[in-house]
Parts: sequence; structure tokens; C-alpha cells
Amino acid sequence: MTSRFPHLREDFAASVVVFLVAVPLCVGVAVASGVPAELGLVTGIVGGLVTGLMPGSSLQVSGPAAGLTVLVFEAVSEFGVAALGVIVLMAGLLQLVMGLLGVGRWFRAISVSVVEGMLCGIGLVIIAGQIYAAAGLKAPETGIGKVAGLPGAFTDALGNTEALTSLAIGVGTVAVIVLWKKMPKAVRAVPGALVAVLLATLASLVFRLPVATVEVEGLLGVIRPPGADAFGELAGPAVWGTIVAFALIASAESLFSAAAVDRLHDGPRTQYDKEMIAQGAGNTVCGVLGALPMTAVIVRSSANVNAGARTKASRVLHGVWLLLFAAALPSALALIPLPALAGILVHAGWKLIPFRQVVGLWRGHRGEAVILVVTAVSIVAVNMFEGVLIGFALAVIKTAWQASHLKTEVIDKGAGPIQVHLSGNATFLRLPKILDSLEALPQDRPIEVDLSGLHHLDHACRTALENWAQRHSGADTEPVKVKSTEPVRATAQ
Repeated sequence: MTSRFPHLREDFAASVVVFLVAVPLCVGVAVASGVPAELGLVTGIVGGLVTGLMPGSSLQVSGPAAGLTVLVFEAVSEFGVAALGVIVLMAGLLQLVMGLLGVGRWFRAISVSVVEGMLCGIGLVIIAGQIYAAAGLKAPETGIGKVAGLPGAFTDALGNTEALTSLAIGVGTVAVIVLWKKMPKAVRAVPGALVAVLLATLASLVFRLPVATVEVEGLLGVIRPPGADAFGELAGPAVWGTIVAFALIASAESLFSAAAVDRLHDGPRTQYDKEMIAQGAGNTVCGVLGALPMTAVIVRSSANVNAGARTKASRVLHGVWLLLFAAALPSALALIPLPALAGILVHAGWKLIPFRQVVGLWRGHRGEAVILVVTAVSIVAVNMFEGVLIGFALAVIKTAWQASHLKTEVIDKGAGPIQVHLSGNATFLRLPKILDSLEALPQDRPIEVDLSGLHHLDHACRTALENWAQRHSGADTEPVKVKSTEPVRATAQ
């Protein structure tokens, strides 16, 4: 056994740690997504037993992610829980196709600012929404409504003893998670989130606190494969936007997580296309079971690496422990206070906000910082999918603008021709600036336009320069001379 599995001891110990981290997160993400708690465990099980067995990234762990909570909640609110399975199924199949076509490695080309902005916006919406849940209050449906309604929610909570009690458990949960990191290393082997949930559960039982707890239906009771009515939703165009959003955002989060995990260990590097296929296979199975979508989760993955995992056996075993827990101890979930899970999600949302990255970008690359902030604000103000599209469009525009950097230098020595030197990239985006500079030159003197400093001259600029040279080399004007390493044709010299 030892010769066949030389790292079994390390992987076994790591799998237990990851299991303890995963349980409260799986349950918390499910509840925050508006679905039964057990569905979060189902996704975690599939992430371990299906995705965990497949090639791609050997040490990162998959399961339900806080980053998809907002999108899942929106989908469940619009299409219903019954349609969630078919949405996840189609998203998984789309991921499989992208992986087979070799699209996985191209996700590394997505602007980091857009991804960080996406996570920041998600984090803000999660925090705002879970504050309501921590107080036992109903949250507004939109992101901007959640943020705008917080002052009123706090006012309502202050006048309600039950709401204050519930909010205190939520705040206490966050405090335990934060303070647990200051405990001795040996004690921190037990995850802070698990300790916080256990303490909150114990306090609510001992003091009989009037707080809501998790509703339990049983593992088999929540598994509902999508039926014909759910597949009928595919006839509407709106659901396809959600499917594409699931696939793209889950893929981006998983592959960026893989890049981060690769920096934590010196083992085999991630094969991005194979990891995309593994994620697609996992989401396909989750869809068939009617469960939540999955991504690779950096919290569990880093816990796996830090606990000493050496092979994929650790993540597979963590799926086994989740299955045994869900099958043998489902009633234990019914004891967990909902505000404790809200506290876990508030902490998870806070960690999604890249404070250091924003400061660093603002100092060195303000354009990227603006993209990050605009993406985050758009997600809060509009929704997840459109917010990411806004950020991506802004990143493309910024890149195109930078790629068309152009310097125009006019040298007039008083005697002889006026010299105009163009350097950089002359594209249609800079055409108004080029023509404004040329049109402002006097027409009663000869002009020399030097294009030898251009790295790129697109068709629009070439045509405009040809037309301008012809107009300004007419009978009533002084001639224009164009000097270029690649001569502009049809110019009078």
C-alpha cells in the first residue's frame, strides 16, 4: 500500500482539513444561493469524486463557490430551483466543448483587473445581502437595493430583540474566524469557520436563542434531475445568457485559482485545457443531479496545499468524507444557526475584495484601477453578467487606446519646409488628432510628413493621409512631401 501510494499519510491528513473547511462553506453558499443546504454538499461531493479524479490541476479543490452565489441566486429567483439543474448542465457541457477546443489556456489572457473587479463586486453584494440574513431580515433583490437599504435594516434591527440576537451571532462568527488566525499553529489545524459554526450552534442550543436554523430535507430528497419543464426553459433567450455567464465566470475563477495554486507548490503545473474539461465534467454531473455549479475554490485549495497534500488523492478523499457526512449526519445541519452561515459568507465576501491590488494599481496603473472599480460598481448597480461585460469592454477599449499611442511633432525653423514627424501607432482611433494637427498647418508653405517613426499605419490613416496630401498639393497650395519606409501612394511631391 505504501509503495503504491507513497504520500497516503500526507494526503489523508490534508483531506480531513479540507473536509472541515468545506462543510460550512458548502452549506453557507447553498443557503445564500436560495437552495437547500444539502445541494451545496452534493456539489462538494461531485467536486471531490468526479473533478478530483480527473487530470488538470493536481492540488486545487472544487466545490460550490461564494463567487457564484450572486449569479445562482439571480438565476433561482428568475427561473426557479427546478431550472437550476439544466442551467448548470448546459454550462458544464459548454465548458467541456471549450476545453476540447483548447480555449482553456486563453483564459489567462483575460484582464486581471476585470477578474479582480468581478470578485470585488461579488464580495460587496455578498456582504450586503448576508448582513440582512445575519439579522434575520429579508434582503432586497437587487445589489444596489441591498446596499441602499442597509441603513434602514440596521434601524429595524435595533428595535427588534430577535434581530439583534441573530445579528450578534453573525458578528460573533466573523470575530471568531478573524481571531482564530492569531491562535497557535497547532490549534489552527482546526479551521476557524468550523469552530465559529460549532460555537454558534452550541450557544444557540445552550441559551435557547430565538434564531433561525438550517432547513433539512435529506440528501436524497434534494437531488432532483431536471425534467422536461426545466429543459423547456431553453427555448427562451434569457436563460442562455445565464448559461454563458455560468460557464465563463466559473471557468475564469477556476483557471485563475489554478494559477494561484501553482504558485503555492512545486509539484506538477496545471494543464489548463484539461482542467477546463474536468470542471465541465463536474458541472455536467452537478446539473444532472440538480445541484449548484462548481468552481475551483482558492480557500479550500490553499488549505489543501498548506496541510501538506502531495497528490489528487487528498481532494478525492475530501469528497468521500463529505459523502459520509451528508449520508450519516444530515440532522446535524438542522442545528446550525443561519446567522452563523451568514457570518461565514460575510467573511468570504470580504476576502474577495482586493484592497491591496486596488492601491497598487492606483499607484502604478491607474487605468487598470479604474477598470477594476467600474467592473465592481457595475456588478452592484446592474447585475453580475452585464457588470463583467462592461468591465471587459472597458479593458478592450483601454488596450486599443494604448495600442494606438501616437506622437506628433511639428518642427518649423522659419525657413524651408515645415517638418511633421509621426511616431508610434497610427490607427483610426488617433485619426482625428492627426488630421487636426495637419489641418492647422499653414497652406502657403511646403510640408514634409515623416512616417518613418510609425510602427503601424492602418488603412484608415493611410487613406486619410493620401487624401490630405492630394488636397494640399493642389494648384493653389504648396506641395506636400511624405517620407516613409513604406511610401504612401498617390501623393503629390
